[in-house]
Amino acid sequence: MTFLLQATQLTKEYPAPQGPLRILAGVSLSLKRGDAVSIMGPSGCGKSTLLYILSALEPPTSGAVTLDGCDPFQLGERDLAAFRNRRIGFLFQDHCLLPQCSVLENVLTPTLVAGPGDRYEDRARRLLEEVGLSARLHHRPAELSGGEKQRAALARALILQPLLLLCDEPTGNLDRDSAASVADLLLALHGEQKTILIVVTHSPELAARLPVRYELRDQNLCPK
Repeated sequence: MTFLLQATQLTKEYPAPQGPLRILAGVSLSLKRGDAVSIMGPSGCGKSTLLYILSALEPPTSGAVTLDGCDPFQLGERDLAAFRNRRIGFLFQDHCLLPQCSVLENVLTPTLVAGPGDRYEDRARRLLEEVGLSARLHHRPAELSGGEKQRAALARALILQPLLLLCDEPTGNLDRDSAASVADLLLALHGEQKTILIVVTHSPELAARLPVRYELRDQNLCPK
């Protein structure tokens, strides 16, 4: 069995007046293409910190992460940025759309450093059609509902067909109906693209829809 994502004995500590504050202690996780997992746990338990490490935004205090055989923390700054851009997609609680750009332009943002090509715009249009926004291509984010903004952010996260899609409370700011709609699209597109999907959430409804479920407690991952 080939694991695309491997996290081994991750620890994370932050300096504090009383001594190092440990957030994670020996977290290990191995996932193959197409795996989908949810991670639940109380606020402040380290869920987002774990995502930051897996996305190579923040190094662990100890332990190792590899994605498709590459340790991103061994890369130089420029190569690391390119690695994150091409191999990792992000979907946050706040859609993080650029207010001055249209929906189509927002979805194309990750492609700006990937080189020219009409194929990206064609793909962006197809993704936006799949998430039900083909009539909103030239609207600004302020003209969209909360659910529409998050659907646009999902299309942006998938534009470069990442190996790993990380979602931090992707339905946290949405009403029940919009949350269900975004969850439907997230799981459908994950099924099509066979990414590795990791969802951090406080929502039992969303967590229950993923086949593998964890809880982060006592600084480690525990199967649910």
